[in-house]
Amino acid sequence: MSLKPLFLLSLLTLMVTACTPDRGTPDAWKDDTDERLERTGGSLLGSGEEGNFIFGGPEEKNQGSGAGIGVNAFLWRASLDTLSFMPLNSADPFGGVIITDWYSEPDNPRERFKVNIFILGRDLRSDGVRAAVFRQRLTQAGWVDARVSDETASELEDAILTRAREIRIAGATE
Repeated sequence: MSLKPLFLLSLLTLMVTACTPDRGTPDAWKDDTDERLERTGGSLLGSGEEGNFIFGGPEEKNQGSGAGIGVNAFLWRASLDTLSFMPLNSADPFGGVIITDWYSEPDNPRERFKVNIFILGRDLRSDGVRAAVFRQRLTQAGWVDARVSDETASELEDAILTRAREIRIAGATE
């Protein structure tokens, strides 16, 4: 018998043996999901701060942060609403980053804008959002970067914060 078939037979035996359950310990097969849920107060991740970084903790500690995202839900929704007229390139709710694609207004196709939004935390605060605005003009040489007023990013941040407050107030009255 050559070495190759012997190697394949050994490998097959090893794979079958590894897949065989340990029949001597039936307790190892027991599904303890119900017990874990009971111990942790209904959460598979555990109770308290240690298991609730992204998915949120008790409701009273989680106001406005939104389950499932790592940043403030009001700022996230407000940012998307404010930039809804621009095409999105990427949006990362866990990292709090929204990047738009280039956008040209229909009445001015020789100028285009791009916006990056950074949501900096889980709290609804005035310093919780940062915007970076980029502008380009079309020349004979192609698209060339153009200066953006310092107030443009600040005005965009203010618009997002205003929209976030509106969303928060609307949610409180429901």
